[in-house]
Amino acid sequence: MKFERLRIQGLRCLTDVSVELGEGIHLFVGPNGAGKTSVLEAAYLLSHGRSFRSGAREALTQRGAPSLAVFAEILGSDGLPRRLGLGRESARWEARLDGGDVPLGLLVQACAVVCFEPGSHALIAGAADERRRFLDWGVFHVEQDFLGAWRRYQRALKQRNALLRVGTPGPDALYAPWERELGDMAAIIDGYRQKYLERLLPMLRIVAGSLLPELGHVALRYRRGWTEDVGLADVLAEQRGRDLARGHTTAGVHRADWSLSFEHAPLREHLSRGQEKLTALTCLLAQAELHADYRGDWPVVCLDDLASELDLAHQAAVVERLAAVGAQVLVTGTECPASLQSRACRMFHVEQGQIRPLL
Repeated sequence: MKFERLRIQGLRCLTDVSVELGEGIHLFVGPNGAGKTSVLEAAYLLSHGRSFRSGAREALTQRGAPSLAVFAEILGSDGLPRRLGLGRESARWEARLDGGDVPLGLLVQACAVVCFEPGSHALIAGAADERRRFLDWGVFHVEQDFLGAWRRYQRALKQRNALLRVGTPGPDALYAPWERELGDMAAIIDGYRQKYLERLLPMLRIVAGSLLPELGHVALRYRRGWTEDVGLADVLAEQRGRDLARGHTTAGVHRADWSLSFEHAPLREHLSRGQEKLTALTCLLAQAELHADYRGDWPVVCLDDLASELDLAHQAAVVERLAAVGAQVLVTGTECPASLQSRACRMFHVEQGQIRPLL
């Protein structure tokens, strides 16, 4: 997938800007606070329906602006052009695809963007929900039925949690239908996740061998969120009393997690902060490669503040890898990174919310 044009209105400091994009690497340079990261954020919003930056959603909209909107013209993996739009005037996102209103899920399905940025180490060092989002985004783009199962699971989870919050035991007939639904959908979701991780692991090993060879062989551990070899519905029925005391459902695919371990760093605590970043980057590049394997085309790869996040050797390795596969890459920096100074790329200057092409 490739962006051909990106238009951004009312996103942080970007009032109304438009960028023409093409093949290969695109570099956005400018001072801190100029709006460079917001360009990547706009691309990411179309692919994930949320920002990669922490903070309240309200902070996305430019101060004083009534709304925000991101529009894009893309070339899909099938070679056909598509028009995407995502906007928000109040708390609700509105999505458009090829001129028509669509559910957000359909928009996200049409656009694939992965991003390595200063907060990416949270994929390794942060809470489990960050790793679940990573996993489910990958599954969502390769399994057509995943979204339907996930929505049914979330609906049943909401209903069971509402019953639990009452705080008093109810008849089995009140809980059993939702627990059966949770069990049925959990089996589907868990199956998709395990299949995806099995295909991701060989690619993780290839990328890790390039970026973190000193750590040795990499292994992946997946925890599905409830007792192995037991159906979730049975687990939920058995621990209903405990869940009543806590007021929420404590087992299920919404509690799943995964982790990586290395031959010479078996625990996450053995990794330095720099190695955490490189491990996160390994995961993102492996996911992008697996997406390309499934869909026939690489996602757009965003690298925010590349020179500050990676040393020169790792910058060069990543850039070389992405250039070799023909991925469209969006990079930001306060100046041109050394790894790009001898490589052809399109350059844009960003300052005070304005974007001007340089090369």
